[in-house]
Amino acid sequence: MSASLPSSAHPPRPLLHNSDFRLFGLARFLTGLAYQMQAVAVGWFVYDLTRSALALGLVGLASFAPAILGALVTGHVADTYDRRRIAALAYALIASSAAGLLALALSRHPPVWPVYALMVLTGGARAFANPATQALMPTLVPREQFGAAIAWNSSIWQSASVSGPALGGLLYALGPSVVFGLSAACFAVAAVAVGGIRPRPAAAGRGPVSWATLLAGLTYIRSQPVVLGAITLDLVAVLLGGATALLPIYAQEVLRVGPLGLGLLRSMPAAGGVAMAVVLAHRPLARRAGQRLLLAVAVFGVATVGFGLSTSLPLSMACLFVTGAADMVSVYVRQSLVQGETPDAMRGRVAAVNTVFIGASNELGEFESGTLAALVGAVPAVVAGGVATVLVAGLWGRLFPALRRRDRLLT
Repeated sequence: MSASLPSSAHPPRPLLHNSDFRLFGLARFLTGLAYQMQAVAVGWFVYDLTRSALALGLVGLASFAPAILGALVTGHVADTYDRRRIAALAYALIASSAAGLLALALSRHPPVWPVYALMVLTGGARAFANPATQALMPTLVPREQFGAAIAWNSSIWQSASVSGPALGGLLYALGPSVVFGLSAACFAVAAVAVGGIRPRPAAAGRGPVSWATLLAGLTYIRSQPVVLGAITLDLVAVLLGGATALLPIYAQEVLRVGPLGLGLLRSMPAAGGVAMAVVLAHRPLARRAGQRLLLAVAVFGVATVGFGLSTSLPLSMACLFVTGAADMVSVYVRQSLVQGETPDAMRGRVAAVNTVFIGASNELGEFESGTLAALVGAVPAVVAGGVATVLVAGLWGRLFPALRRRDRLLT
């Protein structure tokens, strides 16, 4: 392994006895909870204001645009400055954005454009927070605990993602202002928590900035066909097969289950992710990791088709549960490769590129889904995306034979 992970000559303490990892986990849980609650509330709020599928897609575009525009800068910042402070400041800005949404929700007849502006602010802050936290996590634990830390980190995030949508849908019945206010509080506490982690020196010195240093993360990924294949597979599969942006339409017009039902639907992918994370924590992908990744993406596509065709709430929830479990395999493989094999001095820049791919597969995927649904309808858009995802899994197996043949995650 080429990464520079902390190591110890003595048996490491259990992860939860590590105070820095506990603070990191608290921040991850609170931000995951707040992101998911806010996503439910913003989606329903915008749909209430506009009744437009395209308007829902624009929320994803507004969140994603800052990440792709600032990817080169945010990664360099994460490798040059204190990652704790970057994340703390970013979470504080997101708390301010949530407070702005609270003010909008309390006003009479608000226009929709300030929501997009606040989503741009949130997306810009996340563009700095994501590479900083991704690069920070491997420095918190000894090398021998790295695999367990990834599983714990994923479980924490997915647990928040399970409870967040359901809680957001439940609280939305009391009004969107309740959800936005609680989200702002969660982000503020997360800023304090991550700021309390013990300082760690910047991985790279503050040397001269050049195109070579800014592009180092992209250059590294391009030189690693297995990493490139895993990241782009996740990008294309979720970009085509993601149905998250259309859940308000399904909840309102197809399943007719209201805000609480929307929260339950949004919780299901995360519930599947948590279940799979528990399985992976106890039975890691020791062999045939590449083949299992490709199979998981194909399963994701099939489950997406099932959700698109379903008119039953239990069946729709089950299909979304399967998509979350399959996606967790992709997350586990990708994060193991990106965080475990990247040198620490480059982790921020590589993580920034990875963040763009994740954002493209989520926020930009929401824009694609909303736009396609506006043209052909929600059900055809979801079904077509699921079929395309299955085809992509087969195609990537041929385009990236090194990924298909990859046996063990970490070498």
